[in-house]
Amino acid sequence: MKELENAIKTRRFKVGVIGLGYVGLPLAVEFAKGGFITTGFEVDSKKVKAIAKGVSYIGDITSGEVSALSKAGKLKASLDFSGLKKMDAVIVCVPTPLRKSKDPDVSYIVSSALQIKKYLRRKQVIILESTTYPGTTRDLVKPILEETGLKAGRDFYLAFSPERVDPGNPKYGIKNTPKVVGGLTKTCTRLAGLLYGQVIDTVHEVSSAEAAELVKLLENTFRAVNIAMMNEMALMCHKLGLDVWEVIKAASSKPFGFMPFYPGPGIGGHCIPLDPHYLGWKMKTLNFEPRFIDLAGVINSSMPEHVVARLGELLNLKGKALKTSKILMIGMAYKPDISDPRESPAKDVFTLLGKTGARTDYHDPFVPEIKIENGIYRSKPLTAKMIGAYDCVLIITPHSAIDYAKLIKNSKLVFDTRNASKGLKAGNLYRL
Repeated sequence: MKELENAIKTRRFKVGVIGLGYVGLPLAVEFAKGGFITTGFEVDSKKVKAIAKGVSYIGDITSGEVSALSKAGKLKASLDFSGLKKMDAVIVCVPTPLRKSKDPDVSYIVSSALQIKKYLRRKQVIILESTTYPGTTRDLVKPILEETGLKAGRDFYLAFSPERVDPGNPKYGIKNTPKVVGGLTKTCTRLAGLLYGQVIDTVHEVSSAEAAELVKLLENTFRAVNIAMMNEMALMCHKLGLDVWEVIKAASSKPFGFMPFYPGPGIGGHCIPLDPHYLGWKMKTLNFEPRFIDLAGVINSSMPEHVVARLGELLNLKGKALKTSKILMIGMAYKPDISDPRESPAKDVFTLLGKTGARTDYHDPFVPEIKIENGIYRSKPLTAKMIGAYDCVLIITPHSAIDYAKLIKNSKLVFDTRNASKGLKAGNLYRL
């Protein structure tokens, strides 16, 4: 054990990261910056070639960082998973989507575990970061790896540490976001925690892998439920003829007992729309009905329909029918100032508008092109002439680079679902 701890502290530990997406690449870069020889293992040849050329395809990581680390021999990527046998630590950062039935799809985790099994050796530290339901590390990953005859906690060390990446966050990144770690044994926890502690400022150890798995689900279920509450408050304020943004701002003046969340056209990204379903699915297998989770899901998933209905009402006030109108949507990414459109409510709104017969285009400086259902759509330029050609401008994602005062000035009608126009007043401006 002392030998492993010393190897970690002296940076002689070789780190492998399976999956070089929004989670894996920033983590691999952080370990490489921390002095560890780090290899990313990928099935996407484009990503491997990009790393070899010193090019970043993730917004929070610069090509300069990738290039410097690559030239220094600290960071590389490979399509050949046999290289896992040379790694002292293997961290799994693969997607965990939902099936159409809303059941967890852990196939990427299983595939990764099967690859690790081929090359597993004694004294390796294996860490799962992919968001999943409590019990995955112990009940799914452990049995696969132990088919080698090696035992977790004795021959190799297995732990879970939830990813907490927040794309586009200028204040919190990998290094200064506390890392939660829980292993199958105390030794597993200690070694995984020690490894992360070399590159991350704060490591919080918990008693088990299951506790660590639930931490991530709690964090995002908390957000989903509170966002749902604000979405329902927005619906109530509409019925009462009140401004929900004014009400939230006033409530936020209380210095205790209130934490502001905000309504919108729906929730997006890979975490908040999905993670509660992972927890809900697990609890239903234990004959426990997760009522808050289910209700929050219903409310949040209904917001795109509410946005389209409100838009129809506003156009009617101007003597226009939705089905004959031209709509310009602002934003396709799921949150401001990033290029990630995963699970974005903008896609749902776009699809619903298309079904009404409305002609819909979009502008997003971060998403130049996107596939929605069977169509490929491209971002339109945001010129005064272009803006004025539409019957309504619909703000879905409040990117900070957009001049909203100019947008409102040149628009016939603006429907702002995100309060991007905060502080602005105009006769053609309406908010959610």
